[in-house]
Amino acid sequence: MIGGRATPAGTRRYAERFPEFLAAGHFREVGGLWLSSIGLGTYLGEATAARDRDYEEAVAAALAAGCNVIDSAINYRHQRSERAVGRALARAIERAVAARDEVFLSTKGGYLPFDGEQPGDAGDYLRRTYLASGLVNPEELVAGCHALAPRFLSDQLGRSRANLDVATVDLYYLHNPETQLAEAPRGVFEARLGAAFTQLEAEAASGTIASYGIATWDGLRGRDAGESLHLERVAALARAAAGSADTRFAAVQLPVNLALPEAVVSPTQELAGASVPALVAARRLGLHAFASASILQGRLARRLPPEIADAFPGLRTDAQRALQFSRSAPGVAVALVGMASAEHVRENLELASIPPAGSEAFAALFGGAAP
Repeated sequence: MIGGRATPAGTRRYAERFPEFLAAGHFREVGGLWLSSIGLGTYLGEATAARDRDYEEAVAAALAAGCNVIDSAINYRHQRSERAVGRALARAIERAVAARDEVFLSTKGGYLPFDGEQPGDAGDYLRRTYLASGLVNPEELVAGCHALAPRFLSDQLGRSRANLDVATVDLYYLHNPETQLAEAPRGVFEARLGAAFTQLEAEAASGTIASYGIATWDGLRGRDAGESLHLERVAALARAAAGSADTRFAAVQLPVNLALPEAVVSPTQELAGASVPALVAARRLGLHAFASASILQGRLARRLPPEIADAFPGLRTDAQRALQFSRSAPGVAVALVGMASAEHVRENLELASIPPAGSEAFAALFGGAAP
């Protein structure tokens, strides 16, 4: 395995190789690390060798062009996305394109993944691999595909580290933990979340991860009270797991885009007696926010209304305008966007030399004072 992790000195060294991007605000200090404001996501695509090669080329292009944040999950493309990232990173290090301490890797666990391809009898595979083996007890399984059991998470993290070929994952997310709330009472859910955090604190102490967080889809958008997560309570569970205020709970990942702007404008979180948007709550709780679905799986890459171009002038494509919204949203550290080709990398990283939009752009879009 490749040793090391992202460090302040390494990420600063990487950023300084792109002085024009550093000056434009593309690189940001996030918890002492210098991270690109645009990160490469690996969610979309068929589980094929051809798409594996596409992702390997995209990761190589991104690392060479000023993007040092790579995001994945063990269930993405049946573990193939993590493996493609691992091969690309090893090759980049071998060719001196980037060093391990310059690159920030995140991945996720929670969904029961297949291994390379979908088996003919998916149910039988999941039963044999996860239930019969004792990694997950039947009562811990939700929706037939999701678990937060500590022994399961430990196993998944080990598999992810092997897939990525790294000794340490910089940021490990619990993947859509709100899925549990579809079947588990909130008290049971919180007990499961607290046990998962205890496991991740132990993993951080052992060096297999540097930090952890939660990656959500609906949990912080306020759409369904039954599946909503309360960040203040989640942070309290992390402190309890750590036994002190010194916890490795460091980040949230959530959708932030033109079609799903709730994290910017909707007061979905109660914090210190006030209702605030999720990004405000995250910042006040000391959590770094990573925006997912910046162009909503390509659906925001075309036919945006004219007022978007007016709010984000000087950009060439609608995809760039959508990405500019996400990377510029107040409180967002990094905007993640799926990039499965070198062409997409080049288009998106044209933004790296352009400063993020100011508050006036958001005031123009949402009316009144900027959020």
